[in-house]
Amino acid sequence: MSEARRATPEDAGELLRLRQVMIDSVFGSGPPGGSDTSWQAESEATVRRRLGEPEGDFVAFVVDHPERPGRLAALAVGTMEYRIGRPGNPHGRVGHVFSVATDPEQRRRGYARACMEALLDWFRERGAGNVDLNASVEAEALYVSLGFVRKRDPAMRLNL
Repeated sequence: MSEARRATPEDAGELLRLRQVMIDSVFGSGPPGGSDTSWQAESEATVRRRLGEPEGDFVAFVVDHPERPGRLAALAVGTMEYRIGRPGNPHGRVGHVFSVATDPEQRRRGYARACMEALLDWFRERGAGNVDLNASVEAEALYVSLGFVRKRDPAMRLNL
């Protein structure tokens, strides 16, 4: 199995391709994301810039596709956030995993696990007290094996 590596700005297009794989697997071809990829061209410059910030709060770990140079087999992407401290996390550092995906033809090879383990190490190195994510049914077993547990979540969202 290939080792996970930190993504570079040159990986931006592939990160967006695999993000669409994740969106399609969670939401299917209907709303809210569907297979509309028009957003990727607008997003690529931002992703490229953020990947170029080595001390920033945004990171991605990837595994290269073993048979296709320039393509990625899997990724795990996250951010480090600050929230006012609380019991169990007095410094308020929270990691958030928001995109984990594997190319459909490369699944069941441990690539997503390798990316997640590298991302969790990054969070630990930065002092995260907690790491949050939203799990699809298909990925829940992976996250449970890494120590994640379901939580009661009163989350709400406003789209601006």
